[in-house]
Amino acid sequence: MYAYSTSKLHCEILRLFSKIEYQLPNLIVGAITKESLYNAFENGITTEQQNAHPRVADKIPSVPKNVCDQIRLWESDLNRVETTPAHYYDEFPSRDVFEAACDYARDQSGLLWEDSKKMRLVVNAEIHMHMREFLRGQNK
Repeated sequence: MYAYSTSKLHCEILRLFSKIEYQLPNLIVGAITKESLYNAFENGITTEQQNAHPRVADKIPSVPKNVCDQIRLWESDLNRVETTPAHYYDEFPSRDVFEAACDYARDQSGLLWEDSKKMRLVVNAEIHMHMREFLRGQNK
């Protein structure tokens, strides 16, 4: 990346999402790397903000399309997996109890995963206490 600027502010902004290789009086040379972008993403900078300034957005794209695509791919790498607090249930006394538990979890919008063959299910942690009460009622 080559940026023609004498501004220290511009250099510091570029440093947020690139690795500055050289800084001359009127030229900043840097590289946009996966690591430098991960640093930017951790600081809350998103791909949508890359052309956020109105004067930049009005011009022909200042960032080439292939670079934008790569930045989006690297950002999506960070968001591939999402963790959700959950509880795992197995060892149901019967198929009927298992199916009733699945239906109850679905009705509560808390069913995350089920395995009908092995009678196992995972529910969102938010409904865990309600699920326990429901299962206690089923066992009586």
